[in-house]
Amino acid sequence: MNPIEGAVPGTATPPPDPRLHNADLAPATTGQRKWKVFDLFAMWMSDVHNLGNYTFAAGLLVLGMSAWQIFSSLLVGFVIIYIGMNLMGRVGQRTGVPFPVVARIGFGVWGANIPALIRAVIAIMWYGIQTYLASVAVNVLLLTADPSLKSLTTRSFLGLNELGWISFLALWVLQALIISRGMEAVRKFQDFCGPAIWLVMIVLAVWIMMKAHWHISLTSSLKHISTGEQVRMWFGGVGLILSTYGTLMLNFCDFARFAPDERTVRRGNFWGLPINSSAFALVSVIVTAGSVQVFGTAITDPAELIAKVGNPVILIIGAVTFAIATMGVNIVANFVSPAYDLANVYPKRISFKVGGMISTVAALLVLPWNLFSNPVVINYFLGGLGAFLGPLYGVMMVDYYLIKRGRVDVDRLFAADASSPYFYRKGFNPKALIAFIPTAVLSAVIALVPVFSPIAAYSWFIGAASAALLYRLVADRQPATVPLVPAVESEHA
Repeated sequence: MNPIEGAVPGTATPPPDPRLHNADLAPATTGQRKWKVFDLFAMWMSDVHNLGNYTFAAGLLVLGMSAWQIFSSLLVGFVIIYIGMNLMGRVGQRTGVPFPVVARIGFGVWGANIPALIRAVIAIMWYGIQTYLASVAVNVLLLTADPSLKSLTTRSFLGLNELGWISFLALWVLQALIISRGMEAVRKFQDFCGPAIWLVMIVLAVWIMMKAHWHISLTSSLKHISTGEQVRMWFGGVGLILSTYGTLMLNFCDFARFAPDERTVRRGNFWGLPINSSAFALVSVIVTAGSVQVFGTAITDPAELIAKVGNPVILIIGAVTFAIATMGVNIVANFVSPAYDLANVYPKRISFKVGGMISTVAALLVLPWNLFSNPVVINYFLGGLGAFLGPLYGVMMVDYYLIKRGRVDVDRLFAADASSPYFYRKGFNPKALIAFIPTAVLSAVIALVPVFSPIAAYSWFIGAASAALLYRLVADRQPATVPLVPAVESEHA
């Protein structure tokens, strides 16, 4: 059974509409709420400890920022993300429902498919791309460990050589096996893979510091830039963190719904975001700075750095660990969301597992290595869709906290008739769309048009703020007709 908010004890609860309901979209039951502080902490470790975030932090060092500047910039960014995650996490924990059902509160029972499908398309494409990037890192390490494998790189099929296909499909199958077992398997996997990459990073940091004779400067930069440019880059780092984690901030309720209470969500987020994420960024910068002292050049790819160790055992461990790390971030950021989002489109036939398998197959069929090599797809299509996420977040947060004032009748989220306060106009909330569409266009223009490049890093924040303001102006404040009462047991659990 499931604690819900906004239900009135003693009143009849309408049966859920099968077009809007299945067991995976229903509120999480008490027995399903097994995600404790460590599980959420490990989830963030899985999401943060990946090649992309390492390269991002290391790249700022190459551009001219010092280690302490990078650390402080990313710390501020992660504190903002921490606050945003708590806001969405509170919604998920209280209602017990996943993102596409939460989206029904503001966008309507049918209108929720708009944000859900936008999030799903982005996630599916990045799921494939992240799997491909992990396979590339594994290939580098495998070729270093066994040069004879080079014979598998001479022939290609659909744009990928034989070794590339082997590595990609191996990772693809492993991820499919994990996610086919549902969210409980995801939780257990995160508990393992998050700490695993930390162990490798610590070993790598100790090794590079020994090579550098334990002297790595945290205040010097690799090239001289003006104070004004340093300030611009500092704020740019904050903005890019918001853009990077804005995707998961939108659907964090997918995970928070399984927490037993709000305190668990806040504590897990605290240790996982401002503490752990900033520490990982600092270690990434220290390792990169050490590579300059030891090798004379900044090595921003940890797989390339591990290859320089020259020990076959270390190479194999590194290959396995980076594969695990990428699977971790892929499952957190790019699998769970489309699995729920696709289930929301056709709940009668698509469960969480079926939606996940559809996402996995789609991520393979799009041939992600070709997507990644196409700047039009990455910058304009995925970049444009990504810019829409800020306005979606802004509308949903204002609707829940300022318009609905935290009062939600969870049972009515599964009703597809005019008696539901979330039916609006034929299942769509026109005012949410009025706020979303123009601000999504604004956010995409800022992110993609070259003339706005100085503020492109802030496109997510600008989109979220402008959508929140516009929605607050056009939406009517809902009367307190839905009472907030102590938690009761849901009849639909």
